[in-house]
Amino acid sequence: MIKKSLHAIAWRAERLLDRIKGQRDPRRIIEPYIGYANPDHLVVRGRVLTSLRRNAPTPMQSRWVNFKQMFSLFLTDEVANVTVQSGMVKAISDEEGYFTLLLPRDQPCGWINIPVQIEGQAGQTQCPVLVPDNAARFGVISDIDDTVLKTGAYSLIRNLWNSLTGNALTRRIFPDAVTCLQSLSEGGRNPVYYVSSSPWNLHHFLNRIFDLSGLVKGPKFLRDLGLSQTQFVTGTHGDHKGGAIDVLMAANPQLGYVLMGDTGQHDAMVYRDAVLRHPGRVLAVVLRKPGPGPDAQSRAAMDEIRGAGVPVFSAVDFAGVASSIDAIANTPQADGSKGIRP
Repeated sequence: MIKKSLHAIAWRAERLLDRIKGQRDPRRIIEPYIGYANPDHLVVRGRVLTSLRRNAPTPMQSRWVNFKQMFSLFLTDEVANVTVQSGMVKAISDEEGYFTLLLPRDQPCGWINIPVQIEGQAGQTQCPVLVPDNAARFGVISDIDDTVLKTGAYSLIRNLWNSLTGNALTRRIFPDAVTCLQSLSEGGRNPVYYVSSSPWNLHHFLNRIFDLSGLVKGPKFLRDLGLSQTQFVTGTHGDHKGGAIDVLMAANPQLGYVLMGDTGQHDAMVYRDAVLRHPGRVLAVVLRKPGPGPDAQSRAAMDEIRGAGVPVFSAVDFAGVASSIDAIANTPQADGSKGIRP
């Protein structure tokens, strides 16, 4: 009862602040997110805000300055009920400012910039979209925290400390993740997607870290941590990741996938469930072992994945993973094809 009452108060307070600040502020700016393609559409994504917060950190600045800059990324004033358009296609931003435009998929493969504008407002924002190569052999779906980005997410206190007191110049991408994903991508032939419980407020921040490290660029499926009318935080960790995997399975029905994660945040259970929901679609599961390593529940889930006929690679780093997966992808199947196919 107390939790429900607190949630109701918080939700009404947020709605009131949105009306006072975001809706009355005349400024309207599009924050672009990286979009993707499904069999019928280019899925163009972004968010309507009153302003964009962009920090310019230096490597030697204090943790207190880092904290203030990171905290400012969450002070967004999102704007609902704004019409955005690309050509003749229109969409309306939701209560948290998010929008999705579905454009006909008649463009070539590769990276495409889609011009999007706010109706009645001059100027356009380029929203990037990845259309997989027709020659792609498989896709990769990777977690972020403790999979490619050193975070310590297996410990809440360590996670918060690293996330809020570092900056884009000090956060560390695992070098073996860069090498592994570059090899798996095969120069962009195979699409790479990132699924994480990190909030959308960190989209630009993560893009900058990825660019500085040379990590393969790809669409991100992050999480809205805003209040909804029914719950404090929209969705759960497992529901969010599982739902994003389902979306990507449907987006590329001709491809099998490599699922990459770690053993610190229940990725093994999420990926086990995905293997069972999508038989024949998962080429391999790759799990980094951060901190104390897998618990009993994760080990049991890994055994279930192997029992379903899907190889599991689990170690403290990704050394040798790419070559092993390449061998699996080249293994002839009974129908004469190679690798796992739907």
